[in-house]
Amino acid sequence: MENKKWDLVALASIPLIMTLGNSMLIPILPQISKVLGISSFKVSMLITVYAVVAILLIPIAGYLSDRYGRKKIIIPSLIIAALGGAVSAVAAWMLSGTTAYYVILAGRFLQGIGAAGAFPIVIPLVGDMFKGEEEVSKSLGIIETSNTFGKVISPILGALLGSFIWFLPFTAIPILCLISLVLVIFLVKTPKTNSNNNKQSLREFLKKTKQVLHEKGRWLYAIFAIGGIAMFGVFGVLFYLSETLESTYKLHGVVKGLVLAIPLALLCLASYLAGKFTGKNKAAKKWTGFAGMTLLTASLIVTGFSSQIYFVVGMMTLGGIGIGMVLPCMDTLLTEGVEKEQRGTITSLYSSMRFIGVSLGPPVVSLLLGANHWVMFGTLAAVAAVGGLLTLFAVKPEAKEEDDSSGGNAYRADFKKPQEFKKKGLVHK
Repeated sequence: MENKKWDLVALASIPLIMTLGNSMLIPILPQISKVLGISSFKVSMLITVYAVVAILLIPIAGYLSDRYGRKKIIIPSLIIAALGGAVSAVAAWMLSGTTAYYVILAGRFLQGIGAAGAFPIVIPLVGDMFKGEEEVSKSLGIIETSNTFGKVISPILGALLGSFIWFLPFTAIPILCLISLVLVIFLVKTPKTNSNNNKQSLREFLKKTKQVLHEKGRWLYAIFAIGGIAMFGVFGVLFYLSETLESTYKLHGVVKGLVLAIPLALLCLASYLAGKFTGKNKAAKKWTGFAGMTLLTASLIVTGFSSQIYFVVGMMTLGGIGIGMVLPCMDTLLTEGVEKEQRGTITSLYSSMRFIGVSLGPPVVSLLLGANHWVMFGTLAAVAAVGGLLTLFAVKPEAKEEDDSSGGNAYRADFKKPQEFKKKGLVHK
C-alpha cells in the first residue's frame, strides 16, 4: 500500500471535490433565490437536478468502466464536471434573473453527468488496485473519510465564499475539478484490464450481471439498502439542523456551518477508524456495521425526547459516528464479494442507492417538520432500525473464489459458515 499512497491521494481527491461541488451550494441557496428573484422550489432544483442525473447515469458509467477501464471513464467525467461548473459560474457572473437561473441549471445538469462517472467509479477502482481485504478496507476507509471530510468543510467553505461574492462557490467547482483531473492523470496507475471482458457484448455482460444478482442478491440488495438508509440519515438530519439553527436559533453563515460540521467531523473520524481496524475480518465488518446502525437508531430514538439544541447536536454526533462505522464496512464487503468483471456495475448500483438516500432525506424531513418532534425522529429511527436488521440478518456474502499466485484456488471463507470451508481444506493457513 505504501507504494500506492499517491495513487490513493489522487483518488481520494475525487469524492472530496464531488462533495464540495454539490454541498457548498446548500448554505448559499437563500442568497441565490434572493439575487436571481426565484422561488425556493426553483432554487432547490439546483441540487435535485444534479442528484437525479447522477442517479440515472451511474449504472451506465459503471458498465462502461467494467468494459473500457476505470480511469478511461473517470478522466472524461471530471472534464464534464469541470465544464458544467464553468457554465454555471459564467452564467452567475455575466447573466441575471431567470436567464441566469436556467443557464446555471444547465451547468448543474452537466455537472451531474460528470459526477456519475467520477466518485462511483473510485470504489471499484480501489478494489482493483489494492490486493487483500485488509488493504482494500483501509483504502476504502480513506476514500469514505475524504468523502465525509468534504461534507464537513462544505457548509463552512460555501458560506465563507458566499459572504464575499454570492457566486464564488460556483467558480470554485471547475478549479477543484481540474486539480483532481491533473492528480488522476499523473498519479493513478491502474492495473491491466481483462481483455476478454472488454470483448463482451452488452447482452453477455447483462446476462453475467443478472447472474451475479441472482446468486448473491440477498446480501447485495441488503448492502444497497443500507447505503441508501445511511445517506438518508445523514442528509435528513443535516436538513433538520440547518433549518432549526436558522429559524429558531438565528444562526447563519459560517457559524451555522461550524455547528453542522460537528457531527460530520466525528462521522469522518469513525469512517477512517472503521476502515483501518476492521482489516480483512469479514465478521468484524458485519458486526461493526450492525453496531453503527444500532448506535444511529438509538441516538434518533433518544433525540425524540428533547428538542433542546445542545442535546440534539450531541445525539446527532453519536448518530454520525454510527454512520461512519457503517459505510467503509459495506464498501469493502461489496467490492470484495464481487468479481472484478462485474465490480463497476454492481458498485454503481450501490452508489445510485446512496444518491437516492441523499435526495430523499431533505424532502422527507421537510414534510415531517410540521409534525410532532417525536414523530419525526421516531420515523427516522424506524428507517435506521430497518438498516440494522438488514445488516444483522441479510448481510451474508458467500465465499469468493480467486486465483492465487501458486496457480491454485484460494477461498476466502465468509462469516456465514466458516467452519464448513475449514473442514473441506479450502482455507489457507
